[in-house]
Amino acid sequence: MKNNIGRSNNQSSPEEQCCSDPYIDIRGGEKVCFNCGMVFGVYFVDDQRRAYSNEEVEKRIQNEPKWRDFGSRTMIISNQPDSKGNQFKAETKTLFNRLSKIQNSLVTSIERNFWEAKPKMKQLVSKINIPAYIYETAWKIYTLAARKKLTMGRSIEGFIAASLYAAIRIHELPRLLEEVCDAGLIPRKTVMRSLGFLLKDVLSELNLKYKPITVEQLIFKFGNDLELPMQTQQLAMKMLNQSFKKGMSTIGKDPKGFAASALYLAAKETNNRKTQAEVSYVAKITEVTLRTRVNDFKNGSS
Repeated sequence: MKNNIGRSNNQSSPEEQCCSDPYIDIRGGEKVCFNCGMVFGVYFVDDQRRAYSNEEVEKRIQNEPKWRDFGSRTMIISNQPDSKGNQFKAETKTLFNRLSKIQNSLVTSIERNFWEAKPKMKQLVSKINIPAYIYETAWKIYTLAARKKLTMGRSIEGFIAASLYAAIRIHELPRLLEEVCDAGLIPRKTVMRSLGFLLKDVLSELNLKYKPITVEQLIFKFGNDLELPMQTQQLAMKMLNQSFKKGMSTIGKDPKGFAASALYLAAKETNNRKTQAEVSYVAKITEVTLRTRVNDFKNGSS
């Protein structure tokens, strides 16, 4: 039930229209009676007077610091009552302030590592639009790597990117390592070095299987990025399978080149032509690599 604050002279006050025992307070930006639930209107905060004492600061405080989901989270608000509804005494407030300072000084190095790493990983996930379940796997991988002290003396950003890319490969999401490196502004060499530590010491302990990206996954990814019709993408897949049957080998070669060359040839045959520069840019390869893989397709073997 809502009622406007504004009224004429012959109308009764909102408090008179409320229950027999009104208990009116400001909660959630509205003036509400807590006994009957009547809402009297929106409460706007005007210019407030400055606070000159600790009591005024505690009385006018409107928010508290947001704590992360790890590390120390003990918070005792001095201007709030205890579990029995009693206000804290002055000596109790002083004691709790001292305990809070001591607790902050006892934060471990692993917690400080997490405080730095988690916001950076969330930012990287947001940049390349990674699903939440992959982010959870990536954070689990990074957490174990940090607890094993693999990040000591090494780049935290490199392990963040490597953990995220490892989670991408575990869940077989068609994303490239270059995309993760470019989004995080991290050298590829640094990420590859960190990824080697994760593959050796972390993924096996978590029973997670790293699955390299396949040519088939890349064909559909690059085809969508190049805005090629599904008919062209299916033709590229058919040409790829035929070349494999003829003996073309991908051992020791980047699958991005094979996927890009198959799409390039299929686009020519379906009159959806794309330049070598366009295809190589989307596939993150050079035009020389693209032409080499095109010759492999034409020859039927490498």
